[in-house]
Amino acid sequence: MKIILNQALDTLGKAGDLVKVADGYARNYLIPKGLASEADERNIKAFEHEKKRIMVQAEKDRKKAEEFATRLGAITCTIARRSGEQEKLFGSVGARDIQEALQLLGIEVDKRNIILDEPLKALGEFPVRIKVGGGTTAEIKVAIVAE
Repeated sequence: MKIILNQALDTLGKAGDLVKVADGYARNYLIPKGLASEADERNIKAFEHEKKRIMVQAEKDRKKAEEFATRLGAITCTIARRSGEQEKLFGSVGARDIQEALQLLGIEVDKRNIILDEPLKALGEFPVRIKVGGGTTAEIKVAIVAE
């Protein structure tokens, strides 16, 4: 099924792209959530009319995401955990822990947007990437210290 994307999706493309996806994916997920619309003649004509407004909105969202990314880049998030010998942690620090620490700093980030290759299991300072939207990622420093 051919669809027109209403929003940018990492896996499919940017807003306004005409893409082909599986029928079930379009009917059960993309169209009901408002992420896409079916690509028939009426919707294509309507979209051409709306395209300029969507592009302006996408540019505003991208600028807003970049500003948020620069604000996040200056942050060092400190998390205190119990540790054993050789600076190994009892347990690990995951995306939820980082989300909670950022909330204490007054920053709202969804834990699904925190990109960790693997949980952090040692004391020290680690770079962590966060998706902020518009295809932009920010990098914060997470400092894990002993309690």
